[in-house]
Amino acid sequence: MPFDIYDFTSFTQWIDTSLRSSMSPAGAVAVEFLIVGVMILLFYAVIGLFLVYAERKVCAFMQNRLGPNRVGPFGMFQTIADLVKLLLVELVPIRNADKFLFNLAPFIVITASFMAISAIPFAKGLHAIDLNIGVLYVIAVSAMGVIGVLLAGWSSNNKYSLIGAMRSGAQIVSYELSVGLSLITIVILAGSMQLSEIVNAQSTGWFIFKGHIPAFIAFVIFLISSTAETNRGPFDLAEAESELTAGYHTEYSGIKFAFFFLAEYMNMFIVASIAATVFLGGWMPFHIGSWNGFNAIMDYLPPFIWYLLKTFFVVFLMMWFKWTFPRLRIDQLLTLEWKYLLPINMMNVLIMAFIVLMGWHF
Repeated sequence: MPFDIYDFTSFTQWIDTSLRSSMSPAGAVAVEFLIVGVMILLFYAVIGLFLVYAERKVCAFMQNRLGPNRVGPFGMFQTIADLVKLLLVELVPIRNADKFLFNLAPFIVITASFMAISAIPFAKGLHAIDLNIGVLYVIAVSAMGVIGVLLAGWSSNNKYSLIGAMRSGAQIVSYELSVGLSLITIVILAGSMQLSEIVNAQSTGWFIFKGHIPAFIAFVIFLISSTAETNRGPFDLAEAESELTAGYHTEYSGIKFAFFFLAEYMNMFIVASIAATVFLGGWMPFHIGSWNGFNAIMDYLPPFIWYLLKTFFVVFLMMWFKWTFPRLRIDQLLTLEWKYLLPINMMNVLIMAFIVLMGWHF
């Protein structure tokens, strides 16, 4: 059957119909779950390795040096070499640690990011699940990662790990408020919590432009708050090397450390994806009013490429923050949230609600 290469809806429906015609409904659903799981695993691994390489190159660019340039062309295989090394490293048993919780923590952290990425629409018709409460779901499951962080710090029987975990808990719980309120600002503008509907509502213009100044303020606050929520610099108090060696994952080695390491980068990718989806139109191309020729050229780029370009733009901004600003103290970090970002965000939600009520948005 013919497929639109820019719309995956007909392709996914064809797979579902083919499976249901050749096996029982329960078997078809099980195979679909397996296909989606394998695809997300592959995507997770590829994006994780790419982001580690990209951060090293961005860091090198910021510091006027080369970065990885030995293993493979332009050092592209350096992250693969590091992964192989981590897989071969011995898993060191920690004396007096709570073994069950110690081993469970990395799986909770990585499972939370898996669950969050499943709701993100990568292109038209290309998402694992399209919930009508997609924004609420992403906020809820991404918040579960802090449980793994707290368990890792507490079960390690290490005071530095515990301090790092407590810092991370206070930081994530605090900045989740601003992340949530920033998204609520756009939910008010879109009139829906379904991520695919939010993207479709931006077909005539991205919300960062359509929503006037409140949408731009929400985007800036979301960027700052999500950077803090993912423990990225300059908000990486939970793993401050100069104070806490490695923070909550000090006692982890081998593949368990790799889980924490990979989850941090995937959480960065997830929050960048949400920013691209909610504020920058997701997979929608960039259109300007009645410029039909320009808009037609923009439509040639596949939606998946638009989504990736926007997401990596936000990722670059987050990396730029890390390698530009010095690390904040824990009191400065919490002061920024509770005294500045949260009050501004609450006022911004009210202004956006008033603008939507009056019909002043584009």
